[in-house]
Amino acid sequence: MRSRTPDRQCAEAIELARAAAEEAAHPGKVGDHVEVVADGDRVVTHYFTCLDPGYRGWRWGVTVARASRAKLVTLDETVLLPGPDALLAPEWVPWSERLRPGDMGPGDLLPTDADDLRLEPGWSGEEVPPPNSALSAEMTELADAEDADVAAGPPSAQVTAPVRGSITSLAEELGMRRARVLSRYGLHTAADRWDESHGAKTPMAQAAPASCVSCGFLIPIGGSLGQAFGVCGNEFGPADGHVVSLSYGCGGHSEAAVMPKPPRPAPPVIDETVVDVLPLGGPAGAGEEEDLGHA
Repeated sequence: MRSRTPDRQCAEAIELARAAAEEAAHPGKVGDHVEVVADGDRVVTHYFTCLDPGYRGWRWGVTVARASRAKLVTLDETVLLPGPDALLAPEWVPWSERLRPGDMGPGDLLPTDADDLRLEPGWSGEEVPPPNSALSAEMTELADAEDADVAAGPPSAQVTAPVRGSITSLAEELGMRRARVLSRYGLHTAADRWDESHGAKTPMAQAAPASCVSCGFLIPIGGSLGQAFGVCGNEFGPADGHVVSLSYGCGGHSEAAVMPKPPRPAPPVIDETVVDVLPLGGPAGAGEEEDLGHA
């Protein structure tokens, strides 16, 4: 059992520890003696403050030891260690956990683990039908004969091209000959991600006049996800080219109400656009003529 009380002779070897720290550090970078810690029987570590500006809060640790029944204290090791207030780099995180959507750029490669939960093996034509399969024995023999020359890998790696109209060619046309396809977990995570960004609970959908299920700009997609999602084809919409939920919506709905016309201003009280016609002659002119005649 290690003693928690520092050995007296090792604890008094402060100058020996300081000399070792100054030898390892740059000149003038070793500060005051901070503390002494017992690491075991006759094993003690002296700590000194580090004055290097690049290592704020760090400490020089010098371990000294003494053999049993010996009076000479010897140097064990000298290291630079972070203190309680040291500035440390954040904990290292694997790249797979640091990666975020949008981080990939041109030329970047994103390897996928072999046991990725989002993927599962695709149909390659090499599976043996179960005993209760509806596929007859004759069709099984034809399929086995056809897939005899099929090798593992993409269609381009096959020795011979699939015969047009065969089961293999039909599977290739439907995209079923991929090495891996989305698993049920991968489909669910994709659906949750799309619904969170373009779903019914978004502020845009809450303020929309109608949902995407009745919009003429919605482009349907196939598969099981087509029952809940589509692609927006409105170039002026906020989700153009994105997968949107059928319950999503925006102000660019094809059947949105026509924008009301701007209101016409009320007519002015004094119509300044109409010209008032005033007569040039009148009773005043006639009276002046009579006055001139009497004169």
